[in-house]
Amino acid sequence: MLKILIAVDGSEHTKRTIEAVAKMAHATVSLEASLINVRAGAILDPLFANDYSMITVQKLDAEQEAAQASVLEAATKLAKEQGIPLSEPIRAYGNVAHAIVKAAQELQADLIVMGTRGEGTLSRVLLGSVAQKVLHDAMVPVVLVK
Repeated sequence: MLKILIAVDGSEHTKRTIEAVAKMAHATVSLEASLINVRAGAILDPLFANDYSMITVQKLDAEQEAAQASVLEAATKLAKEQGIPLSEPIRAYGNVAHAIVKAAQELQADLIVMGTRGEGTLSRVLLGSVAQKVLHDAMVPVVLVK
């Protein structure tokens, strides 16, 4: 069985990524996919951590958690409509690339599939693209979907 980890962020690339995996699912004998969404925000960055009160941090965290649930719910619905067999979605928190690579290792995934661009803009400018970091750090093949 081919195990695939699909990184989703709610962007247009998420839809295209799921459609690409659906094509693989229809072309292969056995496949199981796991969706992952990693929530990360300014509150994780030590440069900004002191700018927030504890109540603000808790509110931001709750908003990010709700957004994460929404992204995973929409991606799960789309994947099921496309006929992709899914395991339980993964909710991660922290450095996006690191969390994706770590989840792939823990799942013993054979493949990571993700979009070439996501929702993040500031982190791409400051840190480089998540896709590049996953490509560099992953121990399994990575498929990037435009």
